[in-house]
Amino acid sequence: MCVDGPAGSGKTTLAAQLEGELGRHGSTVVVHMDDLYEGWEAGPSGGAARLAEWVLGPLSAGRDGRYRRYDWVERAYAEEHVVQVATDYVVVEGCGAGARAVDGLATLLVWVEAPDDERLRRGLARDGQSEREHWLRWMVDEAAFYTEHDVVGRADVRLDGWGRPVGQHGQP
Repeated sequence: MCVDGPAGSGKTTLAAQLEGELGRHGSTVVVHMDDLYEGWEAGPSGGAARLAEWVLGPLSAGRDGRYRRYDWVERAYAEEHVVQVATDYVVVEGCGAGARAVDGLATLLVWVEAPDDERLRRGLARDGQSEREHWLRWMVDEAAFYTEHDVVGRADVRLDGWGRPVGQHGQP
């Protein structure tokens, strides 16, 4: 399952809830796209390509997925993580999780959205005011990415940033 949507919309919160619920029914792993991006400057495209190549592609071929977590502070790859093919549920959350590169590799695409001002407020509360310029640039990059990949149009489920279903025209 891929949980995508703009930064600060509530994807990580939803993934944690899914991990708890699905974990009651079988082994569950959450892969965070933040671990696959090479920092702020890379944008969501690189993380999406690594997700397909390193994790979902191997899993769909019956092999373990593997990735090295990118350390944003050290600006280098860190420890390796293995996503075993025997895992019952894999939840991928983060900007770019629903890229066209994962078509056919994921069984469900969930889109989570929230207003830009709320997303920025949440992000700066988490990351600090010093990251404001990074956030503003990322918001532009992700908007272009989502247009290119039509993630909203391809989503199986749409939720707002508080977990409520969203209709076809952005209305609950």
